[in-house]
Amino acid sequence: MENNFYAMISRMKYINRWALMRNTREENLCEHALEVSIISHALATIANVRYGKNLNTEKAALIGLYHDASEIITGDMPTPVKYYNNEIQTAFQSVENIACHKLVRLLPEDLRAPYESILFKRPEDEYLWKLVKAADKISAYIKCMEETGSGNTEFSKAMESIHNLVQELAEEYPEVSDFVTEFLPAYGKTLDELQSGQ
Repeated sequence: MENNFYAMISRMKYINRWALMRNTREENLCEHALEVSIISHALATIANVRYGKNLNTEKAALIGLYHDASEIITGDMPTPVKYYNNEIQTAFQSVENIACHKLVRLLPEDLRAPYESILFKRPEDEYLWKLVKAADKISAYIKCMEETGSGNTEFSKAMESIHNLVQELAEEYPEVSDFVTEFLPAYGKTLDELQSGQ
């Protein structure tokens, strides 16, 4: 019997982000998911090594990888619309939840439970989801850094507001603070600077 889950997940590459903004380089959902996965893993690792947490770093990476998978069905809803008011935000969360259930139903029954534990928030993974949210904001900030660094002022206001969100998260989570202080500045470097360790 054919199953469509993985083929559907592969369609993340067709979902473009920042649809309301003029981009110097388009970013698709697949690229964003990979970056969020990497940063989520980094945050969980920092939390374990430096702050005595006992987090499942691999699960953090997987949640990051799949955190926006519902957008394969819903599309990327622009932030100003998605968070316009509580009513719209609640309604959209319901739509995202339905989309995740649709995705899980594309799997054979015996494979559904492991993916449900990644696609749906569980109380035991609350801290991981908070780190994934932080990674998502850091990824968005990196996109703004890249765009403004290329002279695209379209992203200036977004960069300012996302910077404030990232700073709030850094004040709340020491692992986010460490990543922002130690690793984020390097995202503005050229390839030659990165290779030379400058």
